[in-house]
Amino acid sequence: MFWIVGAGDLVHGLEKISKEGLLGALAGQLHHKAWAGLNFEDQIFPMFVFIAGVSLVFSLEKTLRETDRWTATLRILRRAALLYFLGILSYGGFSTPFEQIRLLGVLQRIALCYLGAGLLFCHLRPRALVGACVGILVGYWALMTFVPVPGHGAGNYAEGANLANYVDKMYLPLRKHDGDHDPEGLLSTLPAIATCLLGVFAGKILKDPNLTDRSRVLRLVVGGLACVALGWLWHLQFPVIKKIWTSSFVLVTAGYSALLLAAFYQVIDVWKFRKWAMPFVWIGVNPITIYFGGRFIDFEALAKLFVGGPIGAAFGPYAELVLALTTLGFGFWFLRFLYQRKIFLRV
Repeated sequence: MFWIVGAGDLVHGLEKISKEGLLGALAGQLHHKAWAGLNFEDQIFPMFVFIAGVSLVFSLEKTLRETDRWTATLRILRRAALLYFLGILSYGGFSTPFEQIRLLGVLQRIALCYLGAGLLFCHLRPRALVGACVGILVGYWALMTFVPVPGHGAGNYAEGANLANYVDKMYLPLRKHDGDHDPEGLLSTLPAIATCLLGVFAGKILKDPNLTDRSRVLRLVVGGLACVALGWLWHLQFPVIKKIWTSSFVLVTAGYSALLLAAFYQVIDVWKFRKWAMPFVWIGVNPITIYFGGRFIDFEALAKLFVGGPIGAAFGPYAELVLALTTLGFGFWFLRFLYQRKIFLRV
């Protein structure tokens, strides 16, 4: 959510100052790969899905403990439906012609991942949950590798020639983001559920009362490194591709997410270095608000009132950086205002 608030614009502002060295490398990481491979920008969405799986453990275990699995199931269905509906609204809702409605997108995928992982979590034992995750990843690989696509054959992972894109072309109605297929399409939602399940496993590590802090961090690090290594090894046959959410992409991004989670847990929960992280708390307790907030409050336009025009021009090559910093500042101020008044938008 920090990158959605405006951190990406901050790095692009640094890029205007210099495209060489570290600044250029950072800016280059804030662009999606055209197809195969992985930049930091490609990590952000799966990291969101992964942490949704982590939080799912904390929220649903309490519901299961205080009520029963069917009450938890109804809660999952209700929250997934609401989040899916918000996803429809985020792409224009019903203000556009019917054929322009986008049925699948970022929030819709998060809703479906929460739905799938949540139902599995409620109704399967831990060992069966691991089996389901492995089955999804291997099953998706088998479908993408051995099921032939008309005109392209089997095992073709190129854009427009793979099974996931073909399924979208044939069976996904209304607007698709990439012409006749969608990066959050039908078939590729299955491995995205596996990303959420891997987050569930990380959440269970954090919540296990029998583990010490050191054991929790160690397990997250070892698991993260194993996923990264296995994912890049799988990449040699089944490439890491975000737009079709390949099984190798799931493992690599979940592995990096686990390593980041271990690092933050060590710093914040074990070493108790917390004050610096308060702005991230403001974001974390109101993610839906900030996701939609930009549609109602144009923070960049507000920033331009203060550092735009001749004032911005006076900063020369630093103008975009100053604008990004001011925009980010207004975003954080808004989130802090909501936090202090205990105003939280939840689904």
